[in-house]
Amino acid sequence: MSLAGRRAAILASSLLLSVLAQTGAADAATPTPAPAKSPVPAKTPAPAPAKTTMPVKTTAPAPVKTTTPVKTTAPAPVKTTTPPKSVAKDATLATRLAAVQVAKTINYYPSNAGWSAMWTSFDPVRIEADLARAKSLGADNVRVIVFPTAFGYPTPKADYAAKLSKFVSIADGQGLTVKLTLFDWWAGYTDATGSAKWAKAVLTPYATDPRVLSVEVQNEFDPTDAKASAWVKKIIPSIRAAVPAMPLTLSVSGTTGSNGLTQIRTVLAASPLDYLDFHFYGNSERALAEITKAQAAAGPFPIVIGETGLSTATGTEGEQAVYLARVFQAARTAGVGSVAPWTLTDFSTGAIPANSAVSKIPAQYKFGLFRADGSAKAAAAVVRTYWSGEAITNSVLDLGFEATAGNSPWRPYLAEEGVAVRASDAAHSGAWSAKFSRTTRTDGGLPSVRIAPITPVQPGQKWRAEAWAKGQNATGTNEIALSWFDANDRWLGQTSSKRVAAGTTGWTKLTVNATAPAGAASVQLHLKSGDNKGSVWFDDVTLS
Repeated sequence: MSLAGRRAAILASSLLLSVLAQTGAADAATPTPAPAKSPVPAKTPAPAPAKTTMPVKTTAPAPVKTTTPVKTTAPAPVKTTTPPKSVAKDATLATRLAAVQVAKTINYYPSNAGWSAMWTSFDPVRIEADLARAKSLGADNVRVIVFPTAFGYPTPKADYAAKLSKFVSIADGQGLTVKLTLFDWWAGYTDATGSAKWAKAVLTPYATDPRVLSVEVQNEFDPTDAKASAWVKKIIPSIRAAVPAMPLTLSVSGTTGSNGLTQIRTVLAASPLDYLDFHFYGNSERALAEITKAQAAAGPFPIVIGETGLSTATGTEGEQAVYLARVFQAARTAGVGSVAPWTLTDFSTGAIPANSAVSKIPAQYKFGLFRADGSAKAAAAVVRTYWSGEAITNSVLDLGFEATAGNSPWRPYLAEEGVAVRASDAAHSGAWSAKFSRTTRTDGGLPSVRIAPITPVQPGQKWRAEAWAKGQNATGTNEIALSWFDANDRWLGQTSSKRVAAGTTGWTKLTVNATAPAGAASVQLHLKSGDNKGSVWFDDVTLS
């Protein structure tokens, strides 16, 4: 079917949905009251090291050398509804679970209608365009959250059931299976009977439907809540009976972490899940340590990373891209085959329902791989590369300082004592370098600009760093150094290069060779300049 024909079909189905909406409105005239909503937890990334949020200052903007914007043209013609190769037509628990563990999952809400607003303001034309964009990145699975308080509880309203069916069809048209998440914004733990009835009504139509891959019973379940634990122990067997071939999971938040996975296994020892879902928003430099810790907590159960990402409201777009690159590489090293970025797009002002705590947090609006206007951030290219199976290279680290303002992942350290300026008055190659002038120091060390590698650090590894440097009336200490940290962010020591000679010099290569010490979980390369009354430039860094 042509794109025009496909859109005409979607519009026709939208008319049907509007008829069902009128029926649903009539059905809703005397609804059964839904349990009270719980406060919605925000994404909770681990605290960043001190003084890391100040971006490198720039003297003038310049085009990015190594990145190309992702095209955001009209969606390609819709594919036929043949089930993805990873799931057999007669979907079984085994085939679905195998596909779950390698799924290229994208978390999704429309940019103008987040959370429950996706369903109350359902827009199939926009959804198709968005899922075509997700498919262009290489996604083969989309996670969507179904809210009892929006869909009707304990009996789903007919118009909302039709919206879900339409969403599954649109996803299938783009070659995407669907991961359904239930019971978000939920505190009705005293009504296990109603909860089981609602879940069975939502899921039964998809019991053997290969277009639906798995079910997350609750988003970011809190196993320390006694009422929640009692509730989940009752509804899991009911859901299992209704959809025996559907893999079931619960996710834990970044705050609950691996301890939460252990607690879930204990709570559900009598009715275990099929896999566990780990949401990671911690320090990406130590992602491997956190992921392996989660695997140990999960025991015999496979894990997926169901959410991860960095908001560009709190970091640069370059930092977001590198964050995801590090998590992808760490997951690959750990043998975790499914990592789901949060989320496809940023959210426009007013897109998140005002009655939620999430709407009050600026960072929640900027986790997208695409901006709200549909243009791609640097992270989109990283995700496309990862999902294509290609290696993510160090080009995302901006080792030549050619990235434009706001796109560099380099971060300052002890910025009060001196800040690296992106400068065009000297460069070893290209047009730009990092320049320090008139710096001081503290008892805690020298001011620097720093970066961490994409490749995860393990004890005993050999590491090498290089940078070209030159000075003009330089004084003090100007050098590069590798600094090591353990899984708890405890500094383990450093290895430094020779120093830039005092006075005015030409370009000189500084080199550091080091072995990751016992207990090392991350390394940072620092370009340092302290007690410098003149200027020093750094350029053309390598890190391997």
